[in-house]
Amino acid sequence: MNRTVCYLVVACLASSIWPASASAQTKEAALRVMSFNIRYGTANDGKDVWMNRQEVVVQTIQTFLPDLLGTQETLPFQASYINEQLPDYTYIGWSRDDSKDGEQCAIFVRRDRFEIQESGQFWLSETPDEKFSKSWDSSLPRVVTWTRLKDKTSEGREFLFANTHFDHRGQEARKQSGILLRRRLSEMAPKLPIIVTGDFNCDQGSEPYQELLKENVLRDSFRTVHSNRSDNEGTFHGFSGKPGTVRIDWILATEQFHAVEAAIDRTHIDGQYPSDHFPVTAVFQWQK
Repeated sequence: MNRTVCYLVVACLASSIWPASASAQTKEAALRVMSFNIRYGTANDGKDVWMNRQEVVVQTIQTFLPDLLGTQETLPFQASYINEQLPDYTYIGWSRDDSKDGEQCAIFVRRDRFEIQESGQFWLSETPDEKFSKSWDSSLPRVVTWTRLKDKTSEGREFLFANTHFDHRGQEARKQSGILLRRRLSEMAPKLPIIVTGDFNCDQGSEPYQELLKENVLRDSFRTVHSNRSDNEGTFHGFSGKPGTVRIDWILATEQFHAVEAAIDRTHIDGQYPSDHFPVTAVFQWQK
């Protein structure tokens, strides 16, 4: 009798700690996403050079523990360093130009959660399948890196994850890039959910923003969670830590992903910021 009571107590305690079965909880696993412009590693940034901040970059990522990470201004040696420090991730990325050491829009994917079905890259130009191409008033070749993933914790649902960096000078290039990106993703994944990370070099309400969010197919996770605009939600700070008002780094998603959290990460350690951009984060729940 006492043994039976003991078993019942243990069962009750277990049910309070694990209120649902492991499989039920796995199906409802939140999806943690980070977009991070890490500032290219050969920039002459004085005390903010890559060697002085590389550990802070990794610590910032580790603290949030994203399932999906999109980085911008990523040189191959920076991607290799991050991947070495974060071995639980699979790294995907290629140079945007004909240099093997060129900048990338890199993707890091948790290998214990996702199966990579397919990956690739296209250029933000009038000829997106032509390597190293650029158009309009773009100052540099610009790319979108993408991967089609199967979420092993959500009944094997598939979705498309894309990461990009719009031109910093060309206003027309940014607008046309928004049009191209929305059209191209819908062609690539007409029936799949989509998540997009990136440094878009323009604020909400701009023409590229309107083009990307046209018809409410893609939604701005930050604005979904924080409906009222504030004066301190800027994401570029030039290593100053002062946010400003212009939010140029976004995480966008289709309606299958419900944003339950969204933040601008202002982490710094002993006064050292990981980048001249604040990384942005979002936590999604799969919709039924």
